[in-house]
Amino acid sequence: MVDDSNERRGFFSLNALWKNKIAVLVGDYLLSKGLLLSVEHTDFRFLKIVSEAVRVMSEGELMQIEKARKLDIDEEIYYEIIRQKTASLIASCCACGAASSESDDEVVKKMHRFGELIGMAFQIKDDLFDYGPDGVIGKPTGIDIKESKMTLPLIYSLSKADRQTKRSVINIVKNHNTDDAKVKEVIAFVKNSGGMEYATMKMNEYQAKAFEVLETFLIPFFVVR
Repeated sequence: MVDDSNERRGFFSLNALWKNKIAVLVGDYLLSKGLLLSVEHTDFRFLKIVSEAVRVMSEGELMQIEKARKLDIDEEIYYEIIRQKTASLIASCCACGAASSESDDEVVKKMHRFGELIGMAFQIKDDLFDYGPDGVIGKPTGIDIKESKMTLPLIYSLSKADRQTKRSVINIVKNHNTDDAKVKEVIAFVKNSGGMEYATMKMNEYQAKAFEVLETFLIPFFVVR
């Protein structure tokens, strides 16, 4: 709903079918139901993990909206935004999984870190999809540009562009983002500037770091065996 997208994974989104009011109310209901279950079962670790995730996700979305107005997002700010708005959710899911097995705090912390790293890789991959062909991922492409979102492929490409090109691209993203032909120009610019390759490299780096966290669980197992 925040993305104002009518389609997700090849299906109409909830807000497209039932409008924003019902989508918000259903989301609020499901969240409150989950929090109440945690209270009823005295799963206070779950309550803390989920509540923290909601706070951080909201901060990330608000930061992205703020930065979209000025289009002044650099690479480090981008990473902080996706850590908050996306990676924190996956991190909390992994942490809750560990907590549900009555693992100690160190294990829960490791799984939270694993989820955060995978979440970073996931969001970069999702941002890469926005520059691909329509229909492949079940939602329209070019949406980030139309919403004036500065994602990693575009941020990198702009950092390597000359002043005139940079000014022209930013002008399209800011003032002509509803023009499909102009949006295609930005997509072509990113592809020709190595933005896709750079973002893929960073995505793989986060994935590798996530696997390193998992390996810390495997090594003691193999030693015992």
